[in-house]
Amino acid sequence: MKKFFNEFKTFISKGNVMDLAIAFIVGAAFKAIISSLVSDIIMPVVSLVVGEQGFDNFKYVITEANLLTGATENAIYYGSFIQSIIDFVIIAFVVFLMVKSINKVKAKLEKEEEKVVPVAVEAKPTTEDLLTDIKAILSEKK
Repeated sequence: MKKFFNEFKTFISKGNVMDLAIAFIVGAAFKAIISSLVSDIIMPVVSLVVGEQGFDNFKYVITEANLLTGATENAIYYGSFIQSIIDFVIIAFVVFLMVKSINKVKAKLEKEEEKVVPVAVEAKPTTEDLLTDIKAILSEKK
């Protein structure tokens, strides 16, 4: 049992799990920002085209509500689905722009690294070169 908990402790303390937790928290905050962008900025403009109510009230009523029997309305709310699709497309577009800009910066940094002139390193003589030199010196002495 102790081995199991030690393995779990190792798993939790690895950087990947912490990175994942941080990414999840930042992602949740990012979703709130994008949702606000959509609902507070983009949808009022869209409502000029589709009407004041926006997509939220778009629905197909299967059965009407009946106050006498106490039955509630049964409807398919396709407007909420359309709103979710719009949210997704905007989130995907913003993430695409972020990744594209990050890749652009990385490419620029890699280009700058390629421009750095490597310092010339003097090649060390091989064993064969040294033996040839020694042989030449010995043959001159004879």
